[in-house]
Amino acid sequence: MFRYIVYLCLVIMLAACSTPQAFPGAGYVDLNKLMPLPSPAAQEIHPIKVAIAAVISPRGTAESYGPLLEYLSQKLNRPVERIQRRTYSEVNELLRTGEVDLAFVCTSSYLLGKDAFNLQLLVAPVVEGETTYHAQLIVPAGSPTTQMENLRGKVFAFTDPTSFTGRVYPTFMLYQMGETPETFFSHTFFTYSHDDAIHAVADGMADGASVDSLVLAFALKRQPELADQIRIIHTSPPFGIPPVVVSPSLRPQTRAELEAILLNMHQDADGIAALHALDYERFVSVEDKDYQSARDVESLISFSEPIQ
Repeated sequence: MFRYIVYLCLVIMLAACSTPQAFPGAGYVDLNKLMPLPSPAAQEIHPIKVAIAAVISPRGTAESYGPLLEYLSQKLNRPVERIQRRTYSEVNELLRTGEVDLAFVCTSSYLLGKDAFNLQLLVAPVVEGETTYHAQLIVPAGSPTTQMENLRGKVFAFTDPTSFTGRVYPTFMLYQMGETPETFFSHTFFTYSHDDAIHAVADGMADGASVDSLVLAFALKRQPELADQIRIIHTSPPFGIPPVVVSPSLRPQTRAELEAILLNMHQDADGIAALHALDYERFVSVEDKDYQSARDVESLISFSEPIQ
């Protein structure tokens, strides 16, 4: 038995010292002939999705915001996809679900989104040194109307059911008079953009409308003939300017990158050109408190049933 054990140990020792064999099942590897591993497939680059509320018509939006979106794409080194929807509510829903990363919205869109799903402020534009804007009540140039009271029984154009300047503020004016749009006007309709509301008044389709002062100035600059077709009869107090917002689900790193690009774009030639296409001077940081005066007005107006 002892001799058998010694013999078995010798066999094991000899096997351990023998030249290794390239067994088919083991897949012998010669360490002197290593090859680099193949590179992994290029990771798909997802675009930054930017929504633009219908403050101006689709064609005007493409022309005005195009340079800014191209600038963002260059700075981010990734594609930027523009998404446009007919209503502000549709844009807010895309922000809520994370289907859109960044958006240019109206003041009421931000306030409603902040309350509903913690929509986040990013930056706001500076126009003529200010981060505020106004609602402006306009009528046809030849109209005898001089104040809201003169529009009783008339046709009024609203821009969007949740537009601050285009629906909330004029409804607030009626609220102060003890009236509602349903009791005061003979008929109302939605244009779903401020420039279309301006043209509705200029063309005589509406007896009055309330529009974003920034859009009105933008339109008058590009179409000077409108100055002979419309007349401003009321300008509201200043309110926080429509901001740039981001979805609450956006990655913090991406948010910080977008914020830095927008806050600094006025420091290079391409950025300045993109800003000028929108009549902006630069972007600055803003806080929720900058929109408190608009929130105070909005709190008095119900959004449960859009005006028809």
